[in-house]
Amino acid sequence: MKSHLSSGPLFAGIALNELLDQAESKYQVRFETVKVGETALDILQIANMDAYLEQMAAELDAANTLELPFWAKIWPTSILLSYFVQRIRADKALHLLEIGGGIGLCGLFAAKQGLRTTISDINEDALLFTQINILKNDLQGLADVSRIDFTRDRLSRRYDMILGSEVLYQNAAYRPLSKFLRRHLRSRKDSEILLAKSYHLKAKQFFKEAEKEFIIQERVLGYKEQQESASPENERHLSQIYRLRPKKISNQEE
Repeated sequence: MKSHLSSGPLFAGIALNELLDQAESKYQVRFETVKVGETALDILQIANMDAYLEQMAAELDAANTLELPFWAKIWPTSILLSYFVQRIRADKALHLLEIGGGIGLCGLFAAKQGLRTTISDINEDALLFTQINILKNDLQGLADVSRIDFTRDRLSRRYDMILGSEVLYQNAAYRPLSKFLRRHLRSRKDSEILLAKSYHLKAKQFFKEAEKEFIIQERVLGYKEQQESASPENERHLSQIYRLRPKKISNQEE
């Protein structure tokens, strides 16, 4: 396993308009207002995802595989986890890490809540979009981005809280993810991990692995997706929120 070494904050000193130019050189983009509870954030989105996917498929070489930009989608489970994040007490002394953040929705709402937040992903475009979202919402004093592969990297620090939305979709990642969480969460009674997944995704093997080190609590939440026009076809999503707390507690600084 490699160590994750950082040479400084990604995109440090690069202005919002410059970053937008980078994004617009690859995608047609627009800002969408996302409201969770009473809090609203402007989130950069690919303007027409269906058209973009059709274009990608048309340009695809027969020897290549279509890589879908899952990082760019606002997942219903991330909306639900963002509701949950708003209940965390605002404390700038705490440092939160979001893993597999995509465009960083949950981490952005955590930062808006007043928590120091690092939003991570392995996709460079995801990190670009997230940094744009940080600057667009004036969160640069509380949030930053980092390229982290939670299946391989070993960081030089631990966190008070770790967030992850829809990071349990690959069985091969279960064991390394469990190790990553164990190594990078502080061993304190108020430290915790919040993981959210679609109700239909089981991930039993991950939780079997995780329960060796963590006390696990589960809660099922529902979310009804609102379309632009009122319609009985509005879809209801069920997600599970898991709170993991360390079984072994240390009173010493790490």
